[in-house]
Amino acid sequence: MINLAVKEAGNNIAFEYKDKETKNIIKVKYKEFQDDINKLGTALTTINMNDKHIAVIGENSYEWITVYLTALQSNGVFVPIDKELTYEEIVYILKNSDSEVLFFSKKYEKHINQLKEDLPKIKYFIGFDNEKDNGNVLSYRIFMEKGRKELQKGNKEYISIIHEDINGLKMLVYTSGTTGIAKGVMLSEHNLVSSVYYGLQVSTVYTKCLSVLPYHHTYEAVSGLLVAIHKHVTICINDSLKNVLKNLQLYKPDYIYLVPAFAEIFYKNIWNNAEKSGKASGLRFLIVLSNFLRKIGIDKRKTFFKSIHEAFGGNLRKIVAGGAPIRYEIGKFFNDIGIPLIAGYGITECSPLVSVNMDDFNDPSTAGILLPCAEIKFQNINENGDGEICVKGDIVMMGYYKDPEKTNRVLKEGWFNTEDYGRFNEKGQLIINGRKKNIIVLKNGKNVYPEEIENYIYKIPYIADAIVKSDKDNNGEEVSLCAEVFLNKEKIEELKFDNVEEQLKKDIAKNTKELPAYKHISRVEIRDKDFEKTTTNKIKR
Repeated sequence: MINLAVKEAGNNIAFEYKDKETKNIIKVKYKEFQDDINKLGTALTTINMNDKHIAVIGENSYEWITVYLTALQSNGVFVPIDKELTYEEIVYILKNSDSEVLFFSKKYEKHINQLKEDLPKIKYFIGFDNEKDNGNVLSYRIFMEKGRKELQKGNKEYISIIHEDINGLKMLVYTSGTTGIAKGVMLSEHNLVSSVYYGLQVSTVYTKCLSVLPYHHTYEAVSGLLVAIHKHVTICINDSLKNVLKNLQLYKPDYIYLVPAFAEIFYKNIWNNAEKSGKASGLRFLIVLSNFLRKIGIDKRKTFFKSIHEAFGGNLRKIVAGGAPIRYEIGKFFNDIGIPLIAGYGITECSPLVSVNMDDFNDPSTAGILLPCAEIKFQNINENGDGEICVKGDIVMMGYYKDPEKTNRVLKEGWFNTEDYGRFNEKGQLIINGRKKNIIVLKNGKNVYPEEIENYIYKIPYIADAIVKSDKDNNGEEVSLCAEVFLNKEKIEELKFDNVEEQLKKDIAKNTKELPAYKHISRVEIRDKDFEKTTTNKIKR
């Protein structure tokens, strides 16, 4: 893939990012990227780490991506680690994964001495920001220079690597989802290549993206980075989540991968600003007029919604959203203004992409069309017609690392049980309704997907976050539903409610009135601090 990129687009810009010190924009061509990979790979061969488990922890950066592609091209195994984990969780993953070399950013320097004690199996610690070597704690910069000199001397050990076993372990990704201890998902080179190749048969990418989501997560690492490199895209590395809008204006990308929580924030901000400036009714009118004109073949969205397009940099052609379902009205709104929101469905165990909407066949309330290399069957179909989604095909993982018991529970005869509930609609698009472990089974036998009701609650503009859970009787049976919410304090102050809790109960009742009685909320809890989240912004239930 890298050779092809250099052959077909060697002088194209592969990466743009801000220098940490000067904040100047640095641009790296594809051929320069390959040079950096070859330097790092060659340096790894000199310390006999080229065929070992290579771990990395740190913020999104060009160096992180260089380690990633170097490890994938090596004879070793790549182990990305979530930078938000506790020290104990990091130690567990490094130990469980059999990692022998760890690349790390400045934030982790303070832990290195303790890690050396706790993890004798790790032979080398390589710091992205370290100025000099100290025993087995090496400077990334000096290490790269060592690789450059070796290449000049004619060391071709790394460059001449040929992968003979494309079904062997290549990437080990630890996932705990929203509950439980981390499991090491084993992905092969064949899994990764299949996800890129077949994903692009369903979805398209353009020429420049803003890369925002954490790199340890397969959604960004595979569907984002590998797809972009394969298509010779310019990848602009976002430096901070609070700078996303600023960086959209700076880099002016034509597509971006996000989680729905971002789209929700953008949507609420656009409407809040329109309300404050007295332009909300004008915006509603323009949407109606634009949709009417589109029916007769006239598309004026770029003109009518110019100010919104400019807020996103002016070139944004689509937002790809994954990781959680999207509310229908958010998907419709972005499509109405001419920045389509393309929803997909993935899970780490499927490398991660299972299905995605097509640009010209897009319904963001669904998870789109199945990848051509995959099959789906539905197990244990319930009264609503939803079943547990089981996936088979080239994207399905090898299993969980050193855990045959957990592997055998979810992987049977090549079928992986995602433990998500869903079905196909009449057009063949996948609809996801909720997680098996989140389902509430009420005393009357009715199954409730909390995610479905949460989507109605999220329509209330002053709610920042919410979950629906059950209230139990003395026998421990789930008898009614409770909404636990975290409110947007600024919006509450602006609205000047006499009694927030009473208002909230009324608004929830109003928003959920079309649902059957057993799905109505009986009780409301207001939190004083936000929910604990995963790094992809999902609430830890």
